[in-house]
Amino acid sequence: MTRERTPTFVPDVVDAAFVAEARDLAGMPAPGPPEIAISGRSNVGKSTLLNRLAGRKGLARTSKTPGRTRGLVMFSLRLGRAAPISDLRLIDLPGYGYAQVSRSERQTWQPLIEGYTRVRRSLALFVILIDSRRGIEDEERQLYEWLGTEHVPAQIVLTKVDKLSATERGLLRERCRKTLGGRAPIMISGETGEGVPALWAAIFEAAAAAAAAGGPHLAADPAPAPRGPSDTQDP
Repeated sequence: MTRERTPTFVPDVVDAAFVAEARDLAGMPAPGPPEIAISGRSNVGKSTLLNRLAGRKGLARTSKTPGRTRGLVMFSLRLGRAAPISDLRLIDLPGYGYAQVSRSERQTWQPLIEGYTRVRRSLALFVILIDSRRGIEDEERQLYEWLGTEHVPAQIVLTKVDKLSATERGLLRERCRKTLGGRAPIMISGETGEGVPALWAAIFEAAAAAAAAGGPHLAADPAPAPRGPSDTQDP
């Protein structure tokens, strides 16, 4: 069981920049620093959280129009000297669920995300954002379980917890623990910054574990592999 984290450290971000948006794996830059993939339903607060991690207000675009992220969007961060690592990359994955794009386009996202997850050697942690007001649903549970079969470190992050009462938070935390087999989620608010130090701790822990293992996520043979999580149907 992963014990609760109560850290307070948030690194200084010396520089943050957009690197690339890849619509296919061939468009990805060469592997480099540890990569943190961030996924979640449309309107889960992904862009707000990315900007909070980067210490910038407009690095990732926030929009009321779901489905704005259409490929793998990569940002580079250079951290201050107090941080345990000097550089990392954040990978903004396409949102799912209510994205207002064609079904055919959404169907291209699944093999893109699965391919990236399986073959990207610099992937150190896969973060699954879930709106705390919705809780874990089948898509998130299937994704979390699939990442386990691929031996990819994953972290559930419950967003928008500033909208919940203390009682609601406690009940949600226990439901998540039961659903995930005891692994504690991180509860966070991109608006207030609550929980951000805990997420940074998870990022640094994953980067350290990857380095100790001889590098970030070492993927298996990218040849045909077990089917990943099923694509989301429109509600």
